Amino acid sequence: MANMPISEMCLPPHLAHLLAARRLDTAKDVLSLPEVELMSVLDAGLPTTRAAVAHVSEAACPPCQTALALLEERVRLGGGGRLATTLCGLDEALGGGIPMGKLTEVVGPSGIGKTQFCLKLALLAALPEYYGGLDGRVVYIDTESKFSSRRMIEIGLKSFPQIFRQEGLAQKMAGRILVMRPTSLADFTKSLEQMKVTLLQHDVKLLIVDSMAALMSLENEKATAGFRQHPLRWALSFIKSIAEFSRIPVVVTNQVRSQSNDDGYHFSFEVDRKDGNNCAERFDSHLIAALGIQWAHAVTVRLVFESHSGHRFIKVAKSPMSPAVAFPFVVESSGITLLSDEGINVTGPEITSIRCQGQNVLAQ
Repeated sequence: MANMPISEMCLPPHLAHLLAARRLDTAKDVLSLPEVELMSVLDAGLPTTRAAVAHVSEAACPPCQTALALLEERVRLGGGGRLATTLCGLDEALGGGIPMGKLTEVVGPSGIGKTQFCLKLALLAALPEYYGGLDGRVVYIDTESKFSSRRMIEIGLKSFPQIFRQEGLAQKMAGRILVMRPTSLADFTKSLEQMKVTLLQHDVKLLIVDSMAALMSLENEKATAGFRQHPLRWALSFIKSIAEFSRIPVVVTNQVRSQSNDDGYHFSFEVDRKDGNNCAERFDSHLIAALGIQWAHAVTVRLVFESHSGHRFIKVAKSPMSPAVAFPFVVESSGITLLSDEGINVTGPEITSIRCQGQNVLAQ
């Protein structure tokens, strides 16, 4: 609850105005400061400062729940409030699908199928409930101009022909998906600031950001090393707050970068392709998720898309519901299809590494 905005806490008016004037926007901004430093920032005495801490602490503190209450809530919501991916093995591993109110990351090299996965999720969230969907709108933040309405409709026709052949239903589903294409971090920030109003007014049931890494890569070209993490921290905090308070699934795609010191902070789409296969071999088994350790800790679920031994895999690398497990898949006209619902257990360094080719280390 550290990301809870001060504006949503119903604080006494004089205290809310004081915190806003000092640009203390979240519970974390207030509670992370030592008492003496907070007095200086607020330019207030000790009683006012302690009152501010007490009010913010009370508002931000999550209510206590028993294990029984959590179990009953999960049963009531049918799977704990999740968006089913329709990939049976993956849904089973995740306890029913993509969790609501949490941040799910989809990471992998370019062209592996991340956007195909997101298009299917957007479609599923827009479908009526009696067809397994969430019957809501979708906000799709497309930072790389990869969103394709035509491809999404094709996935719908192949996956749900009985639905999409009904006159006007394909147009209705497409009309429920709001696509935003920020061209800079400033545009993205502005989009996020308007997001909560959009969520409330338009009955949004899914937020997708595809991809965060590309946006941050452009920003990092302009910034010095010492200032790279600040905009990412702000965006991460705001995205998590949207997930927590709107109780919708939030899916963010991420790119990969080289782990070696010589390659530095390079994303997969920035790799020089002139070397052909030699280039791929150099990056084999040496790719990790971009955006750093702070981002990795913040996500609740991490799905890794990787390719080796002639197959593509979806790997559940991080989840409170499942051990690390991988599923082979292919990309078809109907979207992503699992070749087997039986997951392959993943252990050791393969949990965090992201492969592009090489021997099948999973089949051991």
